[in-house]
Amino acid sequence: MEKVKLGNSDLYVSSIVFGAWAIGGWMWGGTDDDLALEAMKAGIDLGVTSIDTAPVYGLGHSEKIIGRLIKEVGRDNVQVLTKYGWNWKIKSGEPLLKGSVPGGEIKDIYSYAGKDGVIQEVEDSLRRLNTDYIDLYQIHRPDPLTPIEETMEAIEDLIRQGKVRASGVSNHTVELMKRADSKVEVASSQSPYSMVYRKIEKDIVPHCIENNIGILAYSPLQRGLLTGKVTSDYKFKEGDHRANTRFFKEPNRTRINEFLQRIKPIADGHNASLGQLVINWTLHRPGITAALVGARDREQAVQNAQSLDFQLTSEEIDQIGNELGELVIED
Repeated sequence: MEKVKLGNSDLYVSSIVFGAWAIGGWMWGGTDDDLALEAMKAGIDLGVTSIDTAPVYGLGHSEKIIGRLIKEVGRDNVQVLTKYGWNWKIKSGEPLLKGSVPGGEIKDIYSYAGKDGVIQEVEDSLRRLNTDYIDLYQIHRPDPLTPIEETMEAIEDLIRQGKVRASGVSNHTVELMKRADSKVEVASSQSPYSMVYRKIEKDIVPHCIENNIGILAYSPLQRGLLTGKVTSDYKFKEGDHRANTRFFKEPNRTRINEFLQRIKPIADGHNASLGQLVINWTLHRPGITAALVGARDREQAVQNAQSLDFQLTSEEIDQIGNELGELVIED
């Protein structure tokens, strides 16, 4: 697995990053901690050494599983990417949503990136992650009530203290990225990007290419839909948020699955799955540095890691583009 430099920072990440949202359990119909641990270990064995998480993924649960992983495999063998700005301990900022540890008490979550919130969050994350530094610390979403310059002052201090190696943003506009970068160099932008959702091509991708900012594409499999396994009769588990998103609703689900069947011969020709083909295609897109892909068990993690074991031809990339056509689902 190739390691790629993240922007102008000194941080290198694996081209495929383990996305640890689902293993937090909340919004994904629960989780199995042991299976999640096995999945991450399997990925590391195949070069997927970078793991992206956030405190809000199961209100600390995802980070705790990664802390177990670090204890077993060693800190030097893992790059930890986590976030801040969604706080359920400090009741300041803008009320955002409600969440819980799997099976635990429902708590109010606030969008808050004030200095006191950032300092509290980093200490909590370091403790849960069983480490004394975070490789990439990303503001999860914009805090509408706190100037991002103020937030970045806290990040600047954390970098100086050695608790954070590099600063990134997630789900931020170009304007906010520029403001953040004026205080602390932005190493990366984590943004949603998939075959059927390419909104960032309009502005974020050009800005990041021009300014050498890495792009971490999350949901490249559109939360599992682009694997071809979520057919029209698929039954979601209780608590699985995907059932009510526009991509999974009809007629979008059928349209996407029909497209996948049209490109399946390309995957078959490389002895690859549809999911592997989609990941491979994503990493060939201009400006995309790495793709964040989740896995619930060892088999899924191995399949994800093997997505770069084949090379798409220019003709195949063109064919995928032709079949994809105008199949883009906007906000």
